[in-house]
Amino acid sequence: MLKVYNTMSRSKEEFKPLKEGEASIYCCGVTPYNHPHIGNARPFVTWDVIRRYLAHKGYKVRYIQNFTDVDDKIIRTANEEGVKWSDISGRYIDAYFKAMDALNVKRADIYPRVSETIPDIIAMVQKLVDKGYAYAVDNGDVFYRVEKFAGYGKLSGRKLEDMQAGARIDVDERKEHPMDFALWKAAKPGEPSWDSPWGKGRPGWHIECSTMSLKYLGEKFDFHGGGSDLIFPHHENEIAQSQACIGDEHSFAQYWLHNGFITIHNEKMSKSKNNFFTVKDILAEYPGEVVRFFILQTHYRSPLDFSDERLKEAQTSLNRLAQSKGFMDELLAKTGSSDTAKDLAEKAAGYVKEFHEAMDDDFNTALAISQIFALSKDINIYYQDVMNKGIAFDSENFAKVAESYKLMTGIIGIFEQDEAADDELANKLMDLIINIRQDARKEKNWALADKIRDELKEAGVILEDTPNGVRWKKA
Repeated sequence: MLKVYNTMSRSKEEFKPLKEGEASIYCCGVTPYNHPHIGNARPFVTWDVIRRYLAHKGYKVRYIQNFTDVDDKIIRTANEEGVKWSDISGRYIDAYFKAMDALNVKRADIYPRVSETIPDIIAMVQKLVDKGYAYAVDNGDVFYRVEKFAGYGKLSGRKLEDMQAGARIDVDERKEHPMDFALWKAAKPGEPSWDSPWGKGRPGWHIECSTMSLKYLGEKFDFHGGGSDLIFPHHENEIAQSQACIGDEHSFAQYWLHNGFITIHNEKMSKSKNNFFTVKDILAEYPGEVVRFFILQTHYRSPLDFSDERLKEAQTSLNRLAQSKGFMDELLAKTGSSDTAKDLAEKAAGYVKEFHEAMDDDFNTALAISQIFALSKDINIYYQDVMNKGIAFDSENFAKVAESYKLMTGIIGIFEQDEAADDELANKLMDLIINIRQDARKEKNWALADKIRDELKEAGVILEDTPNGVRWKKA
């Protein structure tokens, strides 16, 4: 039974999908005005593992992650560089994908952008105005009435009167309440803008995610996620807008999952403190899988302290697991009939069971990874027994051991770059072999050409002669 910690209820709850066999996820994406930093990476690595595990459990997963490609920071950067705002967002969206590919983060099903969702946003704002939850002021700004939504503060646990008393916000006499927030912002010189019933302008931040999640996942969906810093005001405001618009306090996301902060030597990451690290900079020093592994060695809700020392520790740990994978692959190339790996196969099944129990307990990757280490140690011992002590190899049972190891590492998302590198090497080697065979055919050395074809077939590779050249495939 899968249990998740729901920020809304502040407790672990059994996951009951809205649709049997399906899981829908919306995760708040980046504002692409710079290269993604390590704090950005944590939620996306976290949700990648969650998505993989849900798929492993048999769910058909639909995963949506947005880009806030129209924003004050993007506009400011564009003006500083003298380029279009879309040039900035496009540049750093490309940088985002490059960084996430290095971290083995699989692509979302859809990446909606604010700039492509303007008509839907305007329609949602208009509906909130029509229902009395929003109001326009003289210059064309539109604000949300927080006092009208009875449940405001239920996600963060804050009370409106306390928020008002402790609010550190600029006084805006046009607002009916100090905590009212912008749904639509009137156009300013040098900013992108779109026509609306309230004049030219652009969306406020919070309305964007409400519109995009509802558009692609419907009025009710399973998971909404992001960093803990988004609980208030962003996610609180999303709930207020969405449930008011739909007219159902039980609509919108059913489970709210938030990852903990990343600190740098126990201090909050900040450019002003000169402890701000982009994924690009970190990848110049460490492989992407090391960074991913570092993130997942801590439970997603716990604070994660980033340091060079901890990255080195993660690299050492990952190397240990990689060594076991190498031993495993070497043994898998052998044949042998015995029962020397029978007990190991049973232990491996036990580790997988413990792995599942850890992941079923609010996606506890830290505990799940400990099961991989346990199996890694046993693989190393068996390898030494077979290779150095002369114990007969048990190919049938060891294949089960290897399957267990691959299952767990696959959900955690490691060793995929090794496999990609292996595929690239295989392609290059096959191109070389095919060229040698083609040269033999040109020289009418049919015996060599046939020998290459037949021995490849024996090895499980089929050559196909087509009008467009020779192709190969695994048998």
